[in-house]
Amino acid sequence: MSAKLLKNWLIFLAALWFSCVVLAKGPLPLGQIAIADLPAEARQTLALIKNGGPFPYSKDGAIFGNYERILPKRKRGYYREFTVKTPGVRNRGARRIVSGGEPLSSDEYYYTDDHYATFKRIRE
Repeated sequence: MSAKLLKNWLIFLAALWFSCVVLAKGPLPLGQIAIADLPAEARQTLALIKNGGPFPYSKDGAIFGNYERILPKRKRGYYREFTVKTPGVRNRGARRIVSGGEPLSSDEYYYTDDHYATFKRIRE
């Protein structure tokens, strides 16, 4: 076996081992954010969720699939997403609040401002 081929195999095995270690640990712990630290629009959206609406966007309350696997693993339909208005943006923007369980009575809400790339659990 040539030195170059051996080096490539060692790099491959190291990368494989590293990915197995990372995947075995599961998702990284979520950060937290206090309600007072949320943008005003997110506080308004959270109040709408807890009051059952009315919601300004037709997709509010839709099932959030958690395809990114950042939030804790739950059965499909457990999470619901709600749009947080972004000033100056014509579409729905990137900000959302995701509720776990029944949105009206949940004690599990998450905020993302980067379209599901990261989440922070809302601390009440």
